[in-house]
Amino acid sequence: MRSTGSRTALAMLATNSASPIPFFHLLERLKTTKREGWRRFGITAGESISDHMYRMSVMTMLAPPSLAPRLNLPHCMKMALIHDMAESLVGDITPVDNVDKQEKARREADVMNYITKNLLGGVPGGMLTGDEVMKVFQEYEDNETLEAKYVHDIDKMELLLQMVEYERTHDLDLSEFCHVANRVQLPEIKEWAATVLQEREAFWKKKAANGVQA
Repeated sequence: MRSTGSRTALAMLATNSASPIPFFHLLERLKTTKREGWRRFGITAGESISDHMYRMSVMTMLAPPSLAPRLNLPHCMKMALIHDMAESLVGDITPVDNVDKQEKARREADVMNYITKNLLGGVPGGMLTGDEVMKVFQEYEDNETLEAKYVHDIDKMELLLQMVEYERTHDLDLSEFCHVANRVQLPEIKEWAATVLQEREAFWKKKAANGVQA
């Protein structure tokens, strides 16, 4: 686990309970844990993990027409809501934390095992629910199905949108995050990413022009 706060939260949860309430309490941490990437730029009151996943889940419903018929969209929405669930306890691990991919994956898998076995395993019907949660999480991690590739791309798109929005509202240059657009996999979502970057370019050109005029 990433912090003393995470260990304290873990200790407060009743494991192997027949009630889903301990699991519901765990989800609160997704509402209050901030996405770390923005904090390095002084955005201390930025988006939470659940903010990020909520917009992702809505975005999945609006798949481009050429892509939508090939996707199980309800499944994609579920994946968007599950994919960062482990961050409720491990936190939002970013590249600057110097945690390699294998270690990050191990920590997150440990948390997902805890959630699905210890918190949901004793809930009536919870084992099936827990198994489904783990299955969807692993599908996302494997990134092999079309649905997983789509949700990975939506994850990157949501970051690009937030980047542009924070640049506008906080007067910051967040170009460090633009490279994410190059990691988008599907052509249809590449078009979305290109549109956002064009929007960003227009914003900075206008800002520069206004600065010259001033």
